[in-house]
Amino acid sequence: MEARILAAVRHTLAGVVRDTATPHGMAHPLSDATIEDLRQCLSLISARERELGLARGPQPAERPAFADAPVRDGQVIRVHRGKDRSGRD
Repeated sequence: MEARILAAVRHTLAGVVRDTATPHGMAHPLSDATIEDLRQCLSLISARERELGLARGPQPAERPAFADAPVRDGQVIRVHRGKDRSGRD
């Protein structure tokens, strides 16, 4: 539950940052202190998410995988190609 709360808060804060972004050279609607507070909050959220992840250990779905990496837990199924229309195998 804590991880879901952290993810929701992080997503909301990132949305506020994105929605209030201004073009370069324009004054930002948020004060410098508020911007720093947002940075600190996002940093704390990231640190806690990292702690939770380390305590939980790596989950299979969270491990990075390459598309060309061999499948470890799967079965290899050989597919026989039939003859094509030209009569070749």
